Amino acid sequence: MGRRDDESFTEFVAARGTALTRTAALLCGARQDAEDLLQAALEKAYRHWGRLDPESDPEPYVRRILVNLAISRSRRWKVLREIHMASPPEVAADSGHHAVELRGTLMDELRRLGSRQRAVLVLRFWEDLSEAETAQALGCSVGTVKSQASRGLARLRERLGTNLAPMER
Repeated sequence: MGRRDDESFTEFVAARGTALTRTAALLCGARQDAEDLLQAALEKAYRHWGRLDPESDPEPYVRRILVNLAISRSRRWKVLREIHMASPPEVAADSGHHAVELRGTLMDELRRLGSRQRAVLVLRFWEDLSEAETAQALGCSVGTVKSQASRGLARLRERLGTNLAPMER
């Protein structure tokens, strides 16, 4: 097993930093939090960079660190972000930008999921990893990935309800 050097770490961050930032943003919600999360993950990866096999791809290792940090962070900051109102808000009018609104709604609902379900859905459907790759990245069984994905998708469908269809005029 050879040693990786500082130059290989710099090249890795330059090549994969944007993709890792997107993954972090999906895992934790806000871009500022994602940048902090990625910074912490890269710091941990750098400390162990010399131990990694130079023949293997380091991205799954860094992605696993991201997922673990996001889960730890969500456990520490367990805060309900729901606003209770006396009456439901007014029905929004059709703005013609349903896809953009749907993406925002989907991101909000993704943030409301538990950290494990969110991690599974991000890795499976955003990062396009197979069930086996997702299980390996999370250190769990394929069955756990399947059940967490199924429950997470069911919860998203339940919460989104009619918001999935374009608004009728």
